[in-house]
Amino acid sequence: MAIMVADNSKTFVPAPEGLHQAVCCDAIDLGVVETKFGAKPRVELRWLINELNEDGRLFMVSKKYTASLNEKASLRQDLEAWRGKKFTKPELKGFDIEQLVGVNCQVQIVHAVLDDGRTFANVKAVVPLAKGMQKMTVPDDFVRKVDRVIDDVSLSPVPQAEDRVPF
Repeated sequence: MAIMVADNSKTFVPAPEGLHQAVCCDAIDLGVVETKFGAKPRVELRWLINELNEDGRLFMVSKKYTASLNEKASLRQDLEAWRGKKFTKPELKGFDIEQLVGVNCQVQIVHAVLDDGRTFANVKAVVPLAKGMQKMTVPDDFVRKVDRVIDDVSLSPVPQAEDRVPF
């Protein structure tokens, strides 16, 4: 009896390159992950950009970070660029990235092409929303990773901007 396997990978269309308006749609605790520098606590931020994919939905892009506000940490650098200001000493004692969900920005996307020809969209920079730009909202049907149904667990609603602490 034969057990057939095949390449069932889907064609993936990356988000387009350039500077895009975005809204943070998810903040994910990845736990402790083994890296080339040892085990590190990691987080992931996800954004929906103002471009539609072939399914008519907004493209989603993401970036993974070491969960650190050290002055050399890319998370701190991106957050300070996004906020348009440095963290204060009290803020450096602890910053809840959950409060980023629903916050608008602009993301700079650049493509990386692998040797096998696959192309990925990488978030290169995160900057504040330009003055006068109308804010995006997270669509009502978007389900955050933490809220996905597992064994009949109920979904919780996407938090609205007025429910969060100002960024």
